[in-house]
Amino acid sequence: MQVAFRFFRFFIKYSILGTLIVIVYANTVISTVPKAKIYYDVDLVPHNRVGLLLGTSKYVARGRVNKYFEYRLDAIVTLYEAGKVDYILASGDNAHRSYNEPRQMREELLRRGVPEDAIYLDYAGFSTFDSIVRINRVFGQFSFTVVSQAFQVQRALYIANEYGLSAVGFAASDVQSADALATTVREYLARVKALLDLHVLGRHPHFLGEPIRIGDEKGPSAHVPGSGDRDHGRASAKSE
Repeated sequence: MQVAFRFFRFFIKYSILGTLIVIVYANTVISTVPKAKIYYDVDLVPHNRVGLLLGTSKYVARGRVNKYFEYRLDAIVTLYEAGKVDYILASGDNAHRSYNEPRQMREELLRRGVPEDAIYLDYAGFSTFDSIVRINRVFGQFSFTVVSQAFQVQRALYIANEYGLSAVGFAASDVQSADALATTVREYLARVKALLDLHVLGRHPHFLGEPIRIGDEKGPSAHVPGSGDRDHGRASAKSE
């Protein structure tokens, strides 16, 4: 029994150590993204035809508005109004009818005065990886601007670089609250997952589909089989 207990302690100790090493390694690798590719001043951001708005829930516990959501919307609207992007692709999770990040983002963009014909939705942006791969393979964009908080922008740009895409990032304001610690922990784990997806598992997006031509009225719309209202086309009240 004592031998088994010592083995258990040894296993736990080195498992924790190994996990920490992997987390540090993943963070170090993704941190190699050049800081010059992430912009904080809208006046310095180069023009791209499309801004990729990465999704998150509009609300958190007890119905409070999610500051990450609010600040990302602030950032993308700032870019659009400054003429730094011509179209906005809102990419997020659409897991079920009661949780729809792209629709929430579209409603907020419209409320803030962004024209409907400048907004496109990607309902299959289930992860940062999916959003980056799909903006290229489904929406046909090689150069684009990623909008989120700096930590996620950095991971997104790493994925884009691995796919040979020319992307820059515009960092939304960060959040200073009790929620920030949990987000930091999740980000460290997400960086490990990103390396696994890219270099070990060779993962592909959950869905691809037919090409969608942003800015082209006659472009085809993609559809995820069995997804109900998850059409991946331009935002339109008629699509609902």
